[in-house]
Order: sequence, then structure tokens, then C-alpha cells
Amino acid sequence: MLLVEGTCPRALDLPMPPEWTELIGYVASALIVLSLLMSSVFRLRVINLVGAGVFTAYGGLIGSIPVMVTNGAIVLIDVYYLVRMARDRAQGAYFEVVAVPADSPLLERFLHFHREDLRRFQPEFDGLRAEHLAWMVLRDGVAVGVVLARVDGEVATIDLDYVTPAHRDQRAGTHFYTTPGLFSEHGVRTLRTTASVAGHRRYLHDMGFTPTGTDVLELPAP
Repeated sequence: MLLVEGTCPRALDLPMPPEWTELIGYVASALIVLSLLMSSVFRLRVINLVGAGVFTAYGGLIGSIPVMVTNGAIVLIDVYYLVRMARDRAQGAYFEVVAVPADSPLLERFLHFHREDLRRFQPEFDGLRAEHLAWMVLRDGVAVGVVLARVDGEVATIDLDYVTPAHRDQRAGTHFYTTPGLFSEHGVRTLRTTASVAGHRRYLHDMGFTPTGTDVLELPAP
């Protein structure tokens, strides 16, 4: 996004050292850049909103109408989309879990398409196996996630729990792990998985998994 600096007749007359004003501008810039690094659309909007708000204040401090107008507009746009996201969440998106065969062409294509992002979050995943139980999570009819598990007696090892970046608001995972019968129909009583990436560990913790060893987490099967 372009941040054009200009001048207006007079800057805000506040008792603030010039270096502090400059620091505010740097903080605003850092927040804008940080927002663009977010894979979650919600986090992107929130951080971008804060950054644009700080930039609007910075524009007032230096007396720049273009900076104020541009970033004020960005604030309004972010607020609009955050309100819409909140409304969609209140109304509830339609999630469903669909079991698919491990050799499903759709599953293979999904994993291939997201392979780079998948490796960043679950580098321990070593590929699809014939013995995998596989489910795809759909949001409003669109595939947004996949779970792969191997069953050994009463324990199912989750080899992959992946959700696409735009839908990492935990709702897909929550829907999956609260859907009854997915594992119990296979005689599974305990879910076990590993996580070497901090972000994935936090997600699993939010899903109810508890640590039982180095990078190993467990959850009673729903």
C-alpha cells in the first residue's frame, strides 16, 4: 500500500520531541510490514488496522493530509472487513468432515498444491501411506484442511493435521476434533501426534492435546 507524504498548513501542535514523532512513523511502518507477513487473514486485518491507525496519528503529527487520508481510509476498510468476519463467525460457516480414501486423486492434488506451506508447519510429515485414514474438512463446500491418521489398536497417530492459511482461525480444527465417531468407529480411544514447530504445538494445545513427551501430544478420542 502506498503511503504518500505531503504537507498541510500546520502540524498538530503537541509537545513532542521530533525523534519521538519519527519513532512513531517507524513503529507504524513496522506494523504494516508485519501485517503483510501474517498467513491468517484475521491477524493481517487486525495488525494492519493498528498500523494504519498509528500512521494516521503520525500524519497528524507531521501535518500531512495525504498520510492521514490514506491511512484513515485503510482503517475504515480494515474495520469493515473485521466486522464482516465477525458477522460471518456469529452466523457460523458450514463445516463438514468427509472421509476419503488414501489414494483419492483429490487428496493427492490438495497435498501437492500445499506442499511448501505444509512442510513449514509439519516438517515431520513424510508422505501419504496406503494405511492412512484420511479426512478432508470442507468449509462452505470448499476443501480447507486434511487430517491423516494411522490406527494401531486403540491409538491413532495423527501424521498430518493441516489447514490452509486463509482458514487458520481454529474453527476447522475445532469442528474436526468435536465430530463424534470419526475415531471411535475404528476402536480408537487415544489420539497421538508430534509437533516440532511452535505454532503447530500451540494449535494442538488449543485443540485439547496435552504433552506426554518431547514433541509428543495426546488427546482422548471424541
